[in-house]
Amino acid sequence: MNPEDEGDVAASQTDGTKTDPPSETMFTIEDPTPISSGPKSYIDLINECDNFPYYQTNPKLFFAHIHTYYGLYIADYPETELGYILPSVAEVFRGLPDWKIDDKDRSLTLISGSTEEERSIVVAMTCKALRATNHFKVLKGWRNELYPVYGPNRELLFSIERSACPLFGVVTYGCHMTAYTRSLRQALADEKAEADELKIWVPRRAITKQTYGGMLDNSVAGGIATGEVIFDSMVRECAEEASLAEDLVRSRAKAVGAITYFHIRDERAGECEYVYDLELPEDVVPKPSDDEVEGFELMTVEEVKEHLRRGEYKPNCALVLIDFFIRHGIIPAEEEGYVEMVARLHRRFEFPTI
Repeated sequence: MNPEDEGDVAASQTDGTKTDPPSETMFTIEDPTPISSGPKSYIDLINECDNFPYYQTNPKLFFAHIHTYYGLYIADYPETELGYILPSVAEVFRGLPDWKIDDKDRSLTLISGSTEEERSIVVAMTCKALRATNHFKVLKGWRNELYPVYGPNRELLFSIERSACPLFGVVTYGCHMTAYTRSLRQALADEKAEADELKIWVPRRAITKQTYGGMLDNSVAGGIATGEVIFDSMVRECAEEASLAEDLVRSRAKAVGAITYFHIRDERAGECEYVYDLELPEDVVPKPSDDEVEGFELMTVEEVKEHLRRGEYKPNCALVLIDFFIRHGIIPAEEEGYVEMVARLHRRFEFPTI
């Protein structure tokens, strides 16, 4: 999600005084999606990840959250909201020359820069200054990776340090792949038997990972940086995380859609994950090629389900597997909450997307 100069953005406020360290906790009223302490259902897992309240189901809670936030804007598109920002975070921008806070409209606007490059430079300087305050836990995971922020008509407005995205509340993009195998006998069987016999390659995240260390993950997953082609990003991650050959991935991987959710409890906010399936020959075994993964295990569908019930998967990876189960008929249409599951895996954002 490199050492920097020490400093304090808060000290540059108009009154010249320091503020208390800002809070990054977004839930200040009540948890809109309480999760049971026992085995988790598919809906429980979706609620854990897509946990920003919906207006349709709880208008009171929705407005209780929304009315406290500041909207993120740029001067060139004053009517286009790009993200949600906590008031304690927005306060740090007060008095900074490149930013304007409007308390009446509850908006934070980037007023400097008229091109993507110029805006990106200003945002980079701001993020480095925020990091130097040591007030923001998410910035301790500084990645030196740039993520894109889009405006109307898929226009790239600026790029931002990956770990700073949740502070600005912007939509981010990633790619997730489920790699699986099936024998010739299974492939010739009927669809239900095939689904029952599928085996999925499951990695365990390295315990040293900055987030969700030691938890189970999708076969391959990663973020999409500014300027990256989506499928090229997937191919790169396959090589880096699973030692899968480029020609194999390019010839066998299938783009099967995307999932979207709004998570406001840790390092994510709105996210769009492009989803891929990869059926591997039985003699191809994914192997870690970096320090991101401890190892891979080939699990049956029932084993994967049990790990999901125990809450052992990284939250957004659980959603990718639920999507996989739905598409492969492992979760049938008769499953309780089926329509809600399908809808909740494809949340509509209030912000521009590509």
